[in-house]
Amino acid sequence: MNDNEAQVHIYTGDGKGKTTAALGLTLRAAGAGMRVLFVQFLKKGEFSEHKALKLLGDRVKVMQFGSGRFVRGRPDQEDIKRAGEGLETTARLLDDGMYDMVVLDEINVAVSMGLIDEETVIQFLDRCPDAVEVVLTGRRASERLMERADLVTECRMVKHYYNRGIKARVGIEK
Repeated sequence: MNDNEAQVHIYTGDGKGKTTAALGLTLRAAGAGMRVLFVQFLKKGEFSEHKALKLLGDRVKVMQFGSGRFVRGRPDQEDIKRAGEGLETTARLLDDGMYDMVVLDEINVAVSMGLIDEETVIQFLDRCPDAVEVVLTGRRASERLMERADLVTECRMVKHYYNRGIKARVGIEK
């Protein structure tokens, strides 16, 4: 194995910090001259991280395929369609060779909720260009995806101020 060979990362678990870890990698990659595609599968709208990523210019492209609402119970067909389009669009963009890293933010949740089939994500990883670093985030990463990954980090909640009634704050959680 070559030290420069691209790897598949997973950030999962019930603790805070999964997307934040992916944003840190994005910042580091952009600083090293890499081009990053940051794809969000459940989120919609502009958050503080989007404003910061815009400052990196054309080094980072953000795309969203979420509906902007929490998916509870069985996802509807629109949610499933959006998620599928997100992965298809990402695959096409990677085939063009424009990106060195892709972040699939909340894709583990999308798989666990049935928005995207686990096999489809495995096929995506298998056909991903060898030179592209791939980062998957979200709770409930499947055993199969974790086996496929090269690095798995579990963010475990030990204590969280949310349990004291403190809501998401601008600049910290959103």
